[in-house]
Amino acid sequence: MHSLAERGVPLEERQKANLSGLSDWDAARIFLEVVRSGSFRSAAERLSLSINAVRRRIDDFERQTGTTLFTRDVHGTHLTDEGTMVVSAVERMEAAAFDVLRTSDSTANVLSGEVRVAVTEGLGTFWLAPRLVEFQQAYPKILVDLHCAMRSADVSRHEADVAIHLSRPSALDVKLVRLGRMHLMFWASEKYIEKHGAPRSAMELIKHRLVLQFADQLAAKETFESFFPGVPERDLLVMKTNVSSANYWAVANGAGIGVFPSYAVALGGKLIPLEVELNRPLDIWLSYHPGSGRIPRVRHMIDWLIEAFNPARFPWFKEEFVHPHEFKDSYMGEPLTQLFGGFSTEER
Repeated sequence: MHSLAERGVPLEERQKANLSGLSDWDAARIFLEVVRSGSFRSAAERLSLSINAVRRRIDDFERQTGTTLFTRDVHGTHLTDEGTMVVSAVERMEAAAFDVLRTSDSTANVLSGEVRVAVTEGLGTFWLAPRLVEFQQAYPKILVDLHCAMRSADVSRHEADVAIHLSRPSALDVKLVRLGRMHLMFWASEKYIEKHGAPRSAMELIKHRLVLQFADQLAAKETFESFFPGVPERDLLVMKTNVSSANYWAVANGAGIGVFPSYAVALGGKLIPLEVELNRPLDIWLSYHPGSGRIPRVRHMIDWLIEAFNPARFPWFKEEFVHPHEFKDSYMGEPLTQLFGGFSTEER
């Protein structure tokens, strides 16, 4: 088999071909030290190696590159023309390695970049968005892309860095954290109750009209059928919508009775919880790709989200149902309307 030189390949191209298969980066580092020190002995002293160890590594490096890098005589060590070309190539590798280290240090000390968070529309609008100012104050150089939708995002397909769900994701190659539990119950506005009264049982509820949200993660059709078996939707529904905010404000303005989480008392619409024993719990799950969880900015967002749903701090996310009337005794933080970013309805 003919060598590259025998086939007429220029020296520069031969060096590129040989360096592309280079595997011993430590030998390359020792080679640079010999060049910069001017001798094998000086390089050995600076590297705290024996002179024989340095010579062995240079011999290994010459075998890898397929060329003679040095000539030796009584006056010292001298680079060959081929060795000079290899120096330039290895110095570029060294510079690239330093760039990687600087980037790593910068990432560790100054968290920046974008984090994509997918969350259900209601939790995103009423709970996370008003409180994200805490995260922004702690990490001002991180851009949060908050995507609120009722379709569950798949982090294994990198649709988001972190996703929050109301049912356990089925993907096997993702990390899961159970954040807490959301408790759904029936609510009506003061205006509606003044006009139509407040039902106190499922049988009385059938005499009223409902406003419900129909969305993928809520399994609303199945929920309706479990609450009202055998009752057609058209006999009870006065309005249905696909987003939590429209659903909430329709009920808050007296359109009908709605189903909301127990924390709805804090949203500012003067809603009153109904004493109807049809509460339904939904587990709240956080998912993220294992690789994304190792990125510092994503890891900080994950940690913040876990704390944002901490049941020990926020009783409406506890395992057991806590009635809204008990929040004043079980929650000791800032005013609830401020916590949720509630909107005033005084002039409505």
